[in-house]
Amino acid sequence: MVDVAEELLGILDIEQLEVDLFRGTGAGGETPTRIFGGQVIAQALMAAYRTVPDRACHSLHAYFIRPGDPKIPVIYAVDRARDGGSFATRRVVAIQHGKQILNLSASFHDAEESWSHQHPMPKVVGPEGLPSQADLRAPHADKIKASLRPDFLRPRPIEIREIDPQEYFTPKPLDDRNNLWFRMEAARGQSEMMQHCLLAYASDMMLLGSSLRPHGLSWMVGGVVTASLDHAMWFHAPIRFEDWHLYSLDSPFTGGGRGFNRGAIYTEDGRLVASVAQEGLVRRYKPKEERG
Repeated sequence: MVDVAEELLGILDIEQLEVDLFRGTGAGGETPTRIFGGQVIAQALMAAYRTVPDRACHSLHAYFIRPGDPKIPVIYAVDRARDGGSFATRRVVAIQHGKQILNLSASFHDAEESWSHQHPMPKVVGPEGLPSQADLRAPHADKIKASLRPDFLRPRPIEIREIDPQEYFTPKPLDDRNNLWFRMEAARGQSEMMQHCLLAYASDMMLLGSSLRPHGLSWMVGGVVTASLDHAMWFHAPIRFEDWHLYSLDSPFTGGGRGFNRGAIYTEDGRLVASVAQEGLVRRYKPKEERG
C-alpha cells in the first residue's frame, strides 16, 4: 500500500508542461467524489511558486468556481502579474473540461526585518493524550454505508487531534470557537515552498465546520449542503509542519446561506505562523421534489 503521506507529497509535486503551464492529478485528497479544495489551492500555490524561486509566499486569495473532477488532471496556467523590487505577484487559473474551477492570486515577498507583535495563542490542552481522528471514527464505522466505509476509515496524511470534537451522528449545538492540533511528520526536510503548500492544503480541513457547530449540524446526518466559496491565507513566519501546530478556529457569522470562518495557526510554543479566512455555502438540503 502506498504511504498516504508520500502520496500527498507526490500530488503536490506537479508536472511542468510548458513555460508557466502545469498539470496536477485530480485524484487523492480527502474525498472520492470531488477534488478536495485544499488540494487545488495547494497545487495552484505550487504552480505559482515554480515561477518565483527566490521569494516566500506571504498571502494567497482564491475563489472556488466549480467542483473539481477527481477522474481527470487539473491544468494550472500561471500569469506573471508583476516582479517588483521586493514583491512578486502571480495569478493562477485551474482548468478542467475547458472551464475554470479555481482562480488564485498569490504574493511573494523578500524577507525583511520590522516591528512585530501578535495575539497570544489560546490556552488549551496539548496534543498528547487527545484522540486521533481514526480513534473518533472507528466506533461509528457500522453506521456508515458499507460502500463508503473504506473511505471513512482510511488513513489520512494529516494527523488531527480535536480538543472539543462534535459528535458525528448526534450533534448538539456547540461554541463556534474550536481548536485542533495538526501535523504531518513526512513534512520533515521538505522545502519552504512544500511546507507552505502542505499547510495550505491542511488549512481547508475542519474550517467550514465552524459554521455548523452552533446549529448542531453535521455532514454525517445530512440536512445540510456545504461548499467552500473562497479561501484566503497569510503566512507570517517559516513553517515546519512536521511539528504540532494549533489551529484555532471560529465562525463570527453565518446567515444568508453562507458561513464565514477564520483560523489562526500557532506553533506548539505559541508563535503565530499563519492566518486563514474562508466563506462557505451553508444551505438546507432540499429533496428533488422540493427543488422542482
